[in-house]
This record gives sequence, C-alpha cells and structure tokens, in this order.
Amino acid sequence: MTPMQLVFATNNLNKLKEIQALMPKYIKLLSLSDILCIEDIPETQATIEGNAIQKAEYVKANYGCDCFADDTGLEVEALNGEPGVYSARYAGPQRNAEDNMNKLLSELADNKNRTAQFKTVIALHINGEMYTFTGICKGEITMLKHGEKGFGYDPIFKADGYEKTFAEISLEEKNKIGHRGKAVRTLIDYLNSL
Repeated sequence: MTPMQLVFATNNLNKLKEIQALMPKYIKLLSLSDILCIEDIPETQATIEGNAIQKAEYVKANYGCDCFADDTGLEVEALNGEPGVYSARYAGPQRNAEDNMNKLLSELADNKNRTAQFKTVIALHINGEMYTFTGICKGEITMLKHGEKGFGYDPIFKADGYEKTFAEISLEEKNKIGHRGKAVRTLIDYLNSL
C-alpha cells in the first residue's frame, strides 16, 4: 500500500486515540494541532452529517489537506432523538461531560424507555470528492453512571447485549462494537480500495 497522510479534523485526543488504534499502518494520521489549526471549526449545521461535512470542508478549504471529520450524537428515543446534534453542548457551551450526563439522567428521570443509540458520521474529503460513512450502536441509557474509561456519555450508555457500560469495557472492545469503530471500518475499507 502507498503511504497516505490524512488529517483527522479533531482536537479531541480521546477520539484521536480511538481512531488511531483502528487505522492501518500505511495511513499516517495528523490532528488539527499537527497542521497548526487552532481555531474552533464551525459546527453550525442542524444534523450530525452536516457538521461532519462542514468540518471536513473547512479543513480542505483553509489548509488544503485531504482530511476527514466526524460528528457523533447520542439519540435518546424517549427524548425525541435528543441530545443528538447538540450532544457535546447539551448542558451548555462549556461542553462538560458530567453536566451533560447529569442533565440527560434528570431529563429521563424514571422513564422506563431508556432506548438510545450512538451515531457517528465521518465525512472524508479526498482527491476533491466528499464521501460519508455512518456507524450506529444501539443500546440503552443506564440509571446511574458506571466505569472510569471512555469519555462523553460512555458511563451511562450500555450497548445491546452488554451488561457493562462503554466506560467499563476496554478500548478494543468499544472499537469492535461501537458507533465510531463501525464508521471508521467503512472509511478504512474505502481507503483500502483507492
């Protein structure tokens, strides 16, 4: 395989670590800080797909690099799909995971319907074209937080068929069953076909 360099449009080191663990060796992954992009990339779209595309287009337009961007949302059935596109800022602009989880647990309170799904969309801008890849992990919201691993809503999300939350399982296991891992694998399949 020809070595390839791709920018992953993120400053989230947890996400970078998760995706780096899945990438084949011939793909060198750069973060936004590696290309000296320190500004906050706009995420003003009404959908998860829209935000991913907007970020990838921004990096391509301003830095000229082949890149991909992702956006992820937690969609809770009883809350009509909320927090969805607003997952990172659910409890306010401070983007605090604890605040977000506390707000979500209080919104659900004793609601028996805890069905939820994580959805990741990756937008790849390469060779002048845009492609999107989606990964979904269905599960439920727990009543309480469990586990120290992971990030975001991981301590309150349990995937279907699992007794433990995302914050209680290994990164390898999470990548195998999780939304981001599924989306990244379809991205890698596409990159391998180039």
